[in-house]
Amino acid sequence: MTTVADVVGATLVKLGAGPVFGVVGSGNFHVTNALVKNGARFVATRHEAGAATAADAYARVSGRVGVMTVHQGCGLTNAMTGIAEAAKSCTPMLVLAAEPAATALRSNFRVDQDALARAVGASSDRVHSAATAVDDTVRAWRLAASERRTVVLNLPLDVQAAEAVVTEPQAPIAVERPQANDDAVAALAALLAAADRPVFIAGRGAVNARDPISSLASSCGALLATSAVARGLFAGNSWSLDVSGGFATPLAASLIADADVVVAWGASLNMWTTRHGALVSPSATVVQVDLDPAALGAHHRVDLGIVGDAGSTARAVRSALPVRHPGYRTPRVQERIVFEGRWRDVSYDDDGDATHIDPRTFSIALDDLIPRERVVAVDSGNFMGYPSMFLSVPDHRAFCFTQAFQSIGLGLATALGAALASPGRVPVAACGDGGFLMSIAELETIRRLNLGMLIVVYNDAAYGAEVHHFGPDGHPLSTVQFPDTDLAAIARGYGCAAVTVRRPADLSPVAAWLAGPRNVPLVVDAKVAAGRPSWWLEEAFRGH
Repeated sequence: MTTVADVVGATLVKLGAGPVFGVVGSGNFHVTNALVKNGARFVATRHEAGAATAADAYARVSGRVGVMTVHQGCGLTNAMTGIAEAAKSCTPMLVLAAEPAATALRSNFRVDQDALARAVGASSDRVHSAATAVDDTVRAWRLAASERRTVVLNLPLDVQAAEAVVTEPQAPIAVERPQANDDAVAALAALLAAADRPVFIAGRGAVNARDPISSLASSCGALLATSAVARGLFAGNSWSLDVSGGFATPLAASLIADADVVVAWGASLNMWTTRHGALVSPSATVVQVDLDPAALGAHHRVDLGIVGDAGSTARAVRSALPVRHPGYRTPRVQERIVFEGRWRDVSYDDDGDATHIDPRTFSIALDDLIPRERVVAVDSGNFMGYPSMFLSVPDHRAFCFTQAFQSIGLGLATALGAALASPGRVPVAACGDGGFLMSIAELETIRRLNLGMLIVVYNDAAYGAEVHHFGPDGHPLSTVQFPDTDLAAIARGYGCAAVTVRRPADLSPVAAWLAGPRNVPLVVDAKVAAGRPSWWLEEAFRGH
């Protein structure tokens, strides 16, 4: 007998479901098998939170809809942090969640799954019956794909078991993105024509608009920057300032602060990207281009808000520009970008000692060792700026930053999803010791899949953000500091290669591993100097 579970699995594969991440229980057993039967690859993680984050990361790096599957009730609640991160990041993701039958009122698995989804900003839908199974599945998929939503598709157990017929899903509907109106295009063109120091800041909403934004920037003399999550979008462009915000180099911060026109392309201009507004001059004219009208001015003042697709808007403004002019692109600015444009070009006093390596020195050495074709995933924590600032990436698909919810413990699963979306690139997971230990179950997943992943742990034996935030005021820190842990020994227990790094010379085994064959993951337990707080998290605490 063909069941609704079979129909849902077959339909999703026809719609384009790629790898499906999850933990299988009785409630999602049949639909997961149906996905596999119809050609999807199932990736079994060790925890539902890991499945959610891996699906999120896969979607970000591949540009496809991420898919995960969970058991009813507890399977969904276990995944909620990862689902919240995806929803807050507007990741197109479909969560297949089993659900108790409507008549099973006293099921121990019963929770309000619709309310759970809505509480974290996700959408909630349901397969209602055998007759509507295909249409219900297609509707949820389209919502995720066309509106960049994270959608929980509930699959009641009694409906899953009902007899059904597999039919072809309706052909995809072409969805036209909103186009900026002529008056808005003319207004922006006039602003850029008169600007002496324009700066463009692109976010995730502009990741498919690199070329038209770059072309417009060339015509009006704008410098290019990105939000942290879109890092790498303008990699290789000689006028790129890399990241705007807490991770900005001193040069980037100075040039952005001196801009007379700032245009945000698919970027929210939140406190991270603008350093609580400090990066944008009060006298600068601020323009925001976004598909969502509610995003305009939500975080920062906006003088001109434009509802429209970033790529088509940039092309239209480029056509409307009356004349090409140099703007901010002077020989002096170019020279400064060449010599001051990277964090590694900024001098610092090395804080390393006999038993601890300075995290900046460590990160620079890694950047020199890792092949250029890499994908870098960064967990949250006091350390996170070091890999984000010092590890270069070849493009925006090579940097995965699951930080919208600021949860530690997502780094390993982020790297897992990013690695599967980036065959041929060296996957790098950058974690703090707290986040690594919180999510260490996924180390087994990474080892089982034989991913040649470089897992770098910035180990300060503490929750460093709290140490540096509360320590200066004399608060007791015993709740956020821990005995030193031999993470390399633990990693070997999982079947991984491992090395402990206390000084630059200890990195030679990393170089040997990178040379190949990289048939097992390598965990680097870097004992980092912990005396210096991170300015980017000082900003985070100030914001909350």
